[in-house]
Parts: sequence; C-alpha cells; structure tokens
Amino acid sequence: MIIIEGEMCVKNKFLTFLLLILVSVVIVACGDSDSDENDSADNGDDGATESVTWEANAVYPEDNHTTKALMDLAAKVEEDTDGAVNMNVMAGGALGYEGPELLTAVKDNSVTVSDMLTSGVAGDEPLFEIVTLPFLIQDFEEAKVLNDIARPYFDEVAEEKWNQKILYIAPWPFAGFWTQDTVESVDDMQGLKMRTYDKNGALVVEAGKGTPHPLPFSEVYSSLSTGVIDSVLTSSPTAVDAKFWEVLDYYAPVNATMATSFVSVNLDEFNKLDEETQQLIMDAAAEIEAEVWEDAVVLDEDQVGISVDNGIEVLDVSDEFKQELSDLTEDIRADWLETAPEEANEIIEKFNEEVGR
Repeated sequence: MIIIEGEMCVKNKFLTFLLLILVSVVIVACGDSDSDENDSADNGDDGATESVTWEANAVYPEDNHTTKALMDLAAKVEEDTDGAVNMNVMAGGALGYEGPELLTAVKDNSVTVSDMLTSGVAGDEPLFEIVTLPFLIQDFEEAKVLNDIARPYFDEVAEEKWNQKILYIAPWPFAGFWTQDTVESVDDMQGLKMRTYDKNGALVVEAGKGTPHPLPFSEVYSSLSTGVIDSVLTSSPTAVDAKFWEVLDYYAPVNATMATSFVSVNLDEFNKLDEETQQLIMDAAAEIEAEVWEDAVVLDEDQVGISVDNGIEVLDVSDEFKQELSDLTEDIRADWLETAPEEANEIIEKFNEEVGR
C-alpha cells in the first residue's frame, strides 16, 4: 500500500511538472506574439514612414514669392504623404538663419529645410556663383536654360559635399538699380553706396566706382533710412518686401544679374524616409519648381507695378548704358571662369552652345 501510494505520488508530481512546463510555454508564446504585434505597430510591416516634422526656414517675409513657394510645398507634401511628412515653415528668417551660413546650417541639421540664395552661399561653394555672372543671360528663357544645365552639377555637389538634397530651384526677376537719384550711365554710378547680395553684384558696383555693402535683407530698410546706403542692387520682389518707395525714388532696370534661390533638406533626414515617401516629396517639389518658373515674368511685372503705384519712377535704360555695363563687366566674367571649379566651364560651354553664342 505504501509502495502504491508512493508510485501515485510520484506520478502526480510528474504530471504537475509537465503541466507547469506547458503553461510556461503558452505564456512565453503569447508574450512573443504580443511583442511581434508591438514591433509591427512600431515599425510597420509595410515599411511605411512614421510621421515626422521638419523645421523649414524661409529667409523672406510671407508675401515673398520664395516663401509662398515653400509654404505651397509644405502643404502639398503633407497632403501627398498623408501627413507622414510635415514642414513647419518659419518666415522672415525667424529661426535666425538668413545669409551665407545657410549651406552649413542645413548640412549640420541646425535647420532641416531652408531656402537660400544660390549665389549667396557661393562663399562656401563657388560653383553656385555661376547663376549671377553679370550680363551672362539676356532673358528668362536663357535663365531657365542655364538652370537646367547647371542643376545636375548642383545636385551632385550639394549631396556629396554639403550633406543635403536640393528639392527645387526658384528664379528671381532680373536685378536693377534702386536709387535716391537718377542713374542713367556708368558715370552716375560713381560714389553710390549700394547694397548687394553676392560677390558678382559687388564687383559690378565696384566696376562703376561705387561702394558695395553686402547686407542681409533684414538690415536693408534701416540702412537706407539711416544713410548707411543710398541704393540697392536687387529685383522687384525685394523692393516691394522692403517698401523701397518710402526711402528711394528711382528704379533703373539694367538687368545686371538674375538670381535663383534653392530649397534643400538635410540628406540624413531625407534618407530616413522610405523610398516611396522620398519620391512623393521630389514629385511635389518638381511641381512647385515648374510653377515658379512659369510665373516669374508675370511676377516681375506685378511687383514693378506695385512699386510704381507707390511712387517709384522707372527709368528708361538706354542701349548705350546696357552696353557700357556689359563691356565694364566682361573681365568679371572672364576672371571668374579662370578660377572657377572645372564644372563651371562645362556648364558655360553647354549654355553657350544651347543659346547659340
């Protein structure tokens, strides 16, 4: 009897042990299943990108065409990606970035997205200076040709050297002289204290025996008001943004240069997105770029009209004056190409061939 009870006791203990093992296996299996489900929820079995928000820096005020374009891009990207990517656009340089430091700021991800004047960051990347070589291009059509030829070179240098991806490039209208006194010849340029936005513009002013002042946009109006400068080399949207009619009287549309701005995103942040989302962003950017180039001519006419309505007098620039300026700046173009990156000469050769020069 004792033996039988002992055998039964052993059997009961063995069955209990097996039952405990079975329960443990079930618990572990359920735990792994929950973990898999959580991992799936976190990472997405379909590889979908989690929602991200990028701070986007806009140098100019909300009404400026470049800022409007960036805001349009932000809205389109949010819609096209179903909210996976959001751009928080801060206008008027509110994030504290608005000048030559912008290329480095995006590279270091101090700001994830920013617009920047292409030639304005040429101090860091000389190739970008090509877009504002004085009197290189004659009209908007030639500007588009130059932009399309240069774009692959710009893309490569932005990604390989500056850790950022160019989303789109936007044109500015041609730059002229906005002044307190009439400027109708090279002789009239002598002694001007003129604000310029890049090296090429400064060289034009120096060639006319004026003094260039490289000021950020935010300091232009106050500098005109206090007499630090008495004139500005810029395009019509800037004149409207700064209400030049309050401090200046004349506009001479000499078409010295035609600038562009580009919007870029930190490459590390862009590469965190899945390929589908990346493509949606680039498709949206291509649409914005096509729109701003198409609207450029009308934009200039509209902005000049606003300035005239508020009291600016547009001067009739003679062919003689334009030729004087072109001759005066011939060495600027030649000297730049001698020291420019190798790609610059390739771009110019392709451009001259395309426009028949």
